[in-house]
Amino acid sequence: MKQSKTAPFRLLVLTVVSLLITACVASGNHADLQQFMEQARTQPQGEIEPLPTFRMYESYKYSVVAQRSPFEKPLTVTADDGQGKVAVKPDESREKEYLEGFNYAALTMVGTLEKDGVLWSLIDDGQGSVHRVTVGNYLGKNHGKIVLVSPSQLNVVEIVPDGKEGWVERPRALALKEND
Repeated sequence: MKQSKTAPFRLLVLTVVSLLITACVASGNHADLQQFMEQARTQPQGEIEPLPTFRMYESYKYSVVAQRSPFEKPLTVTADDGQGKVAVKPDESREKEYLEGFNYAALTMVGTLEKDGVLWSLIDDGQGSVHRVTVGNYLGKNHGKIVLVSPSQLNVVEIVPDGKEGWVERPRALALKEND
């Protein structure tokens, strides 16, 4: 059996510690310690100064959350004269689809399906029926054409009046409704 090089050192340390402990316990003469403790008990106790008083912290409530962040540049809006752009207008000759009879706000995306490599979105019309739509279908009263179907949302481009007897495209998204 091989002995460790530190074994003699460990034995020496153990012996010294044992002797010191035995010497302290065996002497029994603690008169000087007892005298010091009695003297310390008779002296007046020190006083601890009281904690400083703190002012109550008043939290700041940011009341303009819905407005533009102060760290973003202001959005500059310029008047559109409509010149130089292709005129956008809805196709009135196209046959209306069933979901075009509903307001966009009443429609809810409740899921997706994939069939033959095509992703379909499931739309609840708010009247108890669920409809299957994909890219190219229309929904909402503002000629909303579906341009993208993803597992989490449906992207639509609506054609709405611009207030100047013209039409503009407005992108919208219908996010997947999470179960509450």
